[in-house]
Amino acid sequence: MLSEAEQALLSLLRANARASTAELARQLGVSRTTVQSRIERLEQRGIISGYGVRLSADYEQGLVRAHVLLTVTPKLADKVVRALQALPPVRTLHSVSGNFDMIVIVDAPSIRDLDALLDRIGAMEGVERTSSSIILSTRIDR
Repeated sequence: MLSEAEQALLSLLRANARASTAELARQLGVSRTTVQSRIERLEQRGIISGYGVRLSADYEQGLVRAHVLLTVTPKLADKVVRALQALPPVRTLHSVSGNFDMIVIVDAPSIRDLDALLDRIGAMEGVERTSSSIILSTRIDR
């Protein structure tokens, strides 16, 4: 379980993982040493496993993003995961409960490229059915 201080630190790091320890300390009202110690503990505990890149809204605005829901043959699920993992436009893959087995979040530079990507996903061995929704806007992104 995370303390309130650790949760606050993680929230700031999610917003800007490149923030300096001095800036994080100012925002949290603690010393830089305290921030560095907390980050190191979170890394050692495996809570922070790495740092990534957050793309600008201007860049992402030019992309067509979609949620693709998949029904998958259970025995071929691992094969489908590996095939999806090999596709650069696949941003996220979730295993879910309900009428579908997986939700894939993808992005493409155009509708034409998205259409080709959806055809490619639908043709994968083990994919039984797909349903896709284009993301029109993102209202909250934490």
